[in-house]
Amino acid sequence: MISFTNLSLVLLAYMMGSIPSAVWIGKLLYGVDVRDYGSGNAGATNTFRVLGKKAGLPVLILDILKGFVAVKLVWLTAKYLPDTQQFVNLELSLGLAALMGHIFPLFAGFRGGKGVATLLGILCAVHIGAALICIAVFMVTIFFTQYVSLSSMLAALTFPVSIMFIYHETIPGLNIFAMFVCVLVLITHQKNIERLLRGEEGKIAFTPGQKIT
Repeated sequence: MISFTNLSLVLLAYMMGSIPSAVWIGKLLYGVDVRDYGSGNAGATNTFRVLGKKAGLPVLILDILKGFVAVKLVWLTAKYLPDTQQFVNLELSLGLAALMGHIFPLFAGFRGGKGVATLLGILCAVHIGAALICIAVFMVTIFFTQYVSLSSMLAALTFPVSIMFIYHETIPGLNIFAMFVCVLVLITHQKNIERLLRGEEGKIAFTPGQKIT
């Protein structure tokens, strides 16, 4: 049975994930709703391309932090011992709540981003070793291809592989979460996959005013 404390923490994690840093920074500092331009997503990548580095970097940092801090809310309860199945399951629940908050933000009309930066913060909080492997895959892929979408998807595919075959994690919830992460990123990048197959996907260019395909 879900306790009131755990339910409150999950709700708080969702509220944290709902903080639309891209929307707020764009509107307050530039008078622009980034969702009206480029890919239409309220995320770091779209902010970089629409408004440039000065706006994109704070959004990236804030989106990563809100995912990381949301998972660490687990320490507000003393019910479970660290690294036990119950502790990890609560971490994962908090992370998923924050991710859903980013994708469907309460404070921005439920129109958010794809959640890659927030997901990175969640992965770092849940399993830093596997997260670092994903980051390495992302960096190598983007260096050679300049496709953020492809880099994100390959990094997501790497996460369950790392969890199951490199670290041999045995907690069922963590393995299920790893697969869910992979599937979710592929689903949210469906249009990107279609553009990649057609050779129409836009490459990253950290310059303001860059139109996104």
